[in-house]
This record gives sequence, structure tokens and C-alpha cells, in this order.
Amino acid sequence: MEDKLYLEKLGKRIKELRIEKSMRQIDLADKIGIEDSALRRIESGRVNSTINMLRKIAAGLDISILELLNF
Repeated sequence: MEDKLYLEKLGKRIKELRIEKSMRQIDLADKIGIEDSALRRIESGRVNSTINMLRKIAAGLDISILELLNF
């Protein structure tokens, strides 16, 4: 899969899960200790996140990394 497409799919998945949990971007960003603008970039697929950031996002959503990457 092309890198850009993969990042876009990951961002879309994060956004879907966040919305399912009735969380605003700022709420999740605060919970995991990042700026909401950083989370916006991740959700839009403009950032290649580290595994540590994905771990934090998954924890903030109360899911496993495997569930996060299931797209």
C-alpha cells in the first residue's frame, strides 16, 4: 500500500474510533498529552506517527494497537 494512502487510512480510523467514543479532538489530545493541532495532522494523514504515539492514541481511546490498526 502506498505510504500516503496508508497514513490517510490510519488517520480516518483514529477519527472514526474517536467519534465512536464521543470524544472531541481536543479531549483526546489532552488525554494523551499532545496539542490538538498535532492530532488534526495525524487524523488527516499528514503525519507519519511513531509507534509510541500510536500506543498513546490507542491507550487514550481505551483500545489495543491491533484494534487501532484494523482497517
